[in-house]
Amino acid sequence: MDKSKVDATYRRLRLQVFIGIFVGYAGYYLLRNNFSIAIPGLIKEGFSKGQLGLALSAVSLAYGISKFVMGIVSDKSDARIFLPLGLLLVSLTNLAFGFIPALTSNITTMFIVLFIIGWFQGMGWPPCGRILVHWFSLNERGGKTALWNTAHNVGGGLMAPLANWGIVLIAASSLGINSFNGAFIIPAIAGIVIAVIAFILMRNSPESVGLPPIEEYRNDYPNKSHQLNEHNFTTKELLFKHVLNNKWVWVIACANIFVYLVRYGVENWVPTYLTEVKGITLGSASASYLWYELAGIPGTLLAGWVSDHVFHGRRGPASFCYMVLVTVFLLVYISANSLAVINTALVAVGFLIYGPVMLVGLQALDLVPKKAAGTAAGLTGLFGYFFGSFSANAVLGWVVDMAGWHMGFILILVASIVACLIFLTTWNVRGQEAVK
Repeated sequence: MDKSKVDATYRRLRLQVFIGIFVGYAGYYLLRNNFSIAIPGLIKEGFSKGQLGLALSAVSLAYGISKFVMGIVSDKSDARIFLPLGLLLVSLTNLAFGFIPALTSNITTMFIVLFIIGWFQGMGWPPCGRILVHWFSLNERGGKTALWNTAHNVGGGLMAPLANWGIVLIAASSLGINSFNGAFIIPAIAGIVIAVIAFILMRNSPESVGLPPIEEYRNDYPNKSHQLNEHNFTTKELLFKHVLNNKWVWVIACANIFVYLVRYGVENWVPTYLTEVKGITLGSASASYLWYELAGIPGTLLAGWVSDHVFHGRRGPASFCYMVLVTVFLLVYISANSLAVINTALVAVGFLIYGPVMLVGLQALDLVPKKAAGTAAGLTGLFGYFFGSFSANAVLGWVVDMAGWHMGFILILVASIVACLIFLTTWNVRGQEAVK
């Protein structure tokens, strides 16, 4: 590209591509946790919380494996195609869940369909991570990733009212399906539209449109030697040279287990916990769910800014401080009886928990060359979802069935404390300078 056009083109495309991955990733979250809204209706059909928690765990199991596998595939693919394709597939699967009553007739069938949904969901994060490291450099990446990461708060927050709207519409219709099936239909239609929009806006990398690498454009390199490692790696190199031999990737992957147990232990059981224990209506619980998700937006933005400007690219200190406060507000949430106090504590947890969620993924991107970003993020996602989210769904469901909600929240509190301790060990880690 003519050098006189580089700056203007970079500015235009950075904004355009960012909007593409923001809207696209929000679309994935319109279709991630719909099942949690359907759980109260399924309980009325005779299913236990343990059974439904086991079915819901399929999303986490599949997503954890898929995020790792698809991360490797994504590092060798065109992000512009990869992200919209996954969103289209997960939308079609949710439509089937909504319109085919047999798919919610037994736990085995629900587990299989939710596993498929979780697998396609794994195609969302890796191409976004790939886009972020190619279009934004290290000293600005915290703020940009934080802003992008709020997409799942927007999508997750809008999911609840859209799903609830779908339930109301199906209940008033004569389609012959259960009203709770409506939780999947309206979000799925929105997902198809968003997939098209994301494809139109996204571009794979600056180099793919004739621009220089972002590090060269902004004179901001991830290491003192200014090495970019722009060549494509083999799968063996991705795994064994840049990811699996990096001790800090393993440390933050372990931290992610406990962060995700806290996140999904609260998030996936909000409607059920508030309706059963606190006596709140499903409509009010859905509103609480929305505010929980939306509170994550300013919290995530602040976490990115703090990691960039207060801790100068070190993500561990910000994650540690956030998880300490999460622990405090969890105690308030489970001990309160006033709806105002409950919602305040829930909003505070939502404000805080998404900071560490975002920072773990960002730290994985920082620790490896750009061409290995999807693989590194996929490994942390594998640990977070396969172990953390699985525990939040299946294990927590059974614990609550056998010992009550009190023991369930003790499990969540312990996980929060362990996450604090692990993040403390990464206090001085910054980018690839820490890699030995």
